[in-house]
Amino acid sequence: MKLRLFVLLISLLAIQPGRAVEPSAAPPSTAAPYQDTETPADRAARMAWWRDARFGLFIHYGPVSLTGRELSWSRANSNPRCPNHGPTPVAVYDNLHKQFDPEKFNAAAWADIAKEAGMKYVVLTVKHCDGFLLWDSKVDGYNIAATPFKRDIAAELAKAVRADGLRMGWYFSPMDWRDPDFRTARNPAFVQRMQAELRELLTNYGKIDLLWFDTDGYSNDYDVADTYRLIKSLQPAMLVDNRLDMGTRASYKKQAIIPPADYYTPEQRIGSYDGQRPWETCETLGKQWSWKPKDHIKSVSKIIADLADCAGGDGNLLLDVGPMPDGEIEPRQVDVLKGVGLFLKKNGESIYGTRGGPYKPAAYGASTRKGNQVYIHVLKWPQGPITLPPLPARVVSAKILGGENVQVQQTDQGLQFSVPPQTRDPSDTVVVLTLDKPAQPIPAITVP
Repeated sequence: MKLRLFVLLISLLAIQPGRAVEPSAAPPSTAAPYQDTETPADRAARMAWWRDARFGLFIHYGPVSLTGRELSWSRANSNPRCPNHGPTPVAVYDNLHKQFDPEKFNAAAWADIAKEAGMKYVVLTVKHCDGFLLWDSKVDGYNIAATPFKRDIAAELAKAVRADGLRMGWYFSPMDWRDPDFRTARNPAFVQRMQAELRELLTNYGKIDLLWFDTDGYSNDYDVADTYRLIKSLQPAMLVDNRLDMGTRASYKKQAIIPPADYYTPEQRIGSYDGQRPWETCETLGKQWSWKPKDHIKSVSKIIADLADCAGGDGNLLLDVGPMPDGEIEPRQVDVLKGVGLFLKKNGESIYGTRGGPYKPAAYGASTRKGNQVYIHVLKWPQGPITLPPLPARVVSAKILGGENVQVQQTDQGLQFSVPPQTRDPSDTVVVLTLDKPAQPIPAITVP
């Protein structure tokens, strides 16, 4: 029996798909740091759609769904943060694609789910740290075309997302823990392949609205300057997150935005109020990045609260789902997304196209603003009325968004209001304050 298992393991290792392009090692790039010539006004105009959108769908998917475990991190003996760990042996993990046949995958259904949830953009993990590609690549044979499914998931989803009037983005891991050249003396050869993959993604799939790089907190050996030049030459209007520049755990914690990166990325936590630097929280609807059987799914109220806290902090929420092995998004996840969508159909004006503040998020909830209006998102009611610090503007009127008027007491000491329990939304009661002047110039106010 042991001999038979050994022979099987050797055979699995021997038949992994090869790489279509194997360039010879090139010397390290001596390119100067990327020089960003975009003006702040031009950058603000390019980012306007994203800042208005506030809510996007993250999709982590691949052959790993067959195991129900974390994407990439469950591959044993590969990731640098957990050496010699990971429950799925490499010889098994790297051959999962041979059984990967998501016959129920329907790109239009995925896009419709995002639209019905009130999301405005979709980001698909076309390549994660395990090196598997969800598109029909000519650079690396370890891709969706080598599966029984064969169809190009990236191409089909991009078409469906655009048909629904949403924006399309790629998650692309510059790390490739499967590539034997990565972070070795042969790393320049790896960089050539990585850049060739990016060229495919940014050339063959139409307009791509954003590119979401990742980091593992280790050296960013990606010829960063030249990689930026490449992607900006191919998709100059595309937004880019800040993770390509991260080469240490310290840089991950600092979350700097180094041009041409456009926004920073708190993960599995809500970012703090920041009215100067654009940011986006990415979080899972379940417990892990990819589908997990019998997973604990966050409630509709929890997601609504997180979205309000993000918008109130002047950031976005990128919410992740992990489709099942057959290609469908789990009904429990769909139900939550539909619930959030119902809230946004009624209250969307308090999220879309707003900026955070003037009241910073606190125990009461959060606030957003647009024009002469301030939207108070009450997520937690106290025993008495809501009490907030004074506003340097006069409240002309107040009402529940889409509902009845609210009596507000405004003095030099602060602002108070309450709403009868029977008219409160159990997830988020949105009270609209109309001011006698524009709300945006008001400096951010800390709520005790």
